[in-house]
Amino acid sequence: MNRKQAILSLFLLAALPVAAQKLVAIQSTADVGKTGYQQPVTATFEFKNKSLRKLRIEKVIPDCSCTTVDYPKGDIGMNDKFQIKMTYDARQLGHFNKQAAIISNGSKKPVYICMKGVVLTEVQDFSGTYPVEMGDLRLDKAELEFDDINRGDQQVQELHIYNNGSKMCQPNLMHLPSYLTAIVTPEQLAPNRAGKITVTLNSAKLHDYGLTQTSIYLAANPGDKVSQDHLIGVSAVLLPSFDASKTNLQQAPHIQLSKETVDINFEGKAKKTDVIDITNTGHSDLDISSLQLFTEGLKVSLGQRKLRPGASTKLKITAIQAELKKVRIRPRILMIVNDPQKPKVTITINAK
Repeated sequence: MNRKQAILSLFLLAALPVAAQKLVAIQSTADVGKTGYQQPVTATFEFKNKSLRKLRIEKVIPDCSCTTVDYPKGDIGMNDKFQIKMTYDARQLGHFNKQAAIISNGSKKPVYICMKGVVLTEVQDFSGTYPVEMGDLRLDKAELEFDDINRGDQQVQELHIYNNGSKMCQPNLMHLPSYLTAIVTPEQLAPNRAGKITVTLNSAKLHDYGLTQTSIYLAANPGDKVSQDHLIGVSAVLLPSFDASKTNLQQAPHIQLSKETVDINFEGKAKKTDVIDITNTGHSDLDISSLQLFTEGLKVSLGQRKLRPGASTKLKITAIQAELKKVRIRPRILMIVNDPQKPKVTITINAK
């Protein structure tokens, strides 16, 4: 390598870190929604040092004294992610749009962040009426249960919703199976307005007796992507049909359980087991045609599925603490039997 080539190589090596050094905003704008008068609100912004050397923020300049900014004061390593927090004191009513300029050795020009929202004289608390939060929408519940359905029935459930955001939205339910239909009223929901989603189940399209479960998803507008955070669980229990005119109740089977509610106290253990005694107190064979679980976190073992008159069996239930902590609906066990007076048996699990 001659002298000219060596000098050129050294120049390129020296220039490379500066050219590649970069401060990248993963999120530069944050809508913090609503806050109350003189109730400070904070937005968090994500950044990354996409450079070949350490980065340092020299200063952050907010556009007014009503805003303060918290940022890393030391060196930020290569490819490291970090946060900048911006707090507005909310001392003026109405909509706000606050900016701050970030001065660093990671960019020639300032990088700007922006937080926006609205300050109200009083912020309504919807945690009681609409306890479930899904983005800008709030719901009264996150599960729909269609119980005790007979073939041919059409059952209706309602989801009550509230637009807690600052924009008009058009709520809808995604991934509806063929046996469910939904109507949203009103079709467009203005900010600070409530509505409802009427969900109808057509039992003729359910294939099997017992429990059918599915997941549907709430979207604020058509075209929104499916999010697990917006999941609504749906369960339907289709009962077997009995011809009352041809059923001799005196000769029919009858199921009797030692208990239908199981209280589990883990007491520091990962698993806990309980047992329920099942007896046929009727006068013909009892068939347990279906044994199903509403949630994860439970394991069951049944001694016998067919009991002669007077016979008994045991249902062993094992609750798994780590899995039950993740479930969003009540842990239950469902049995479908040929007892015409009690074709559905639900066992509720209370775990703590």
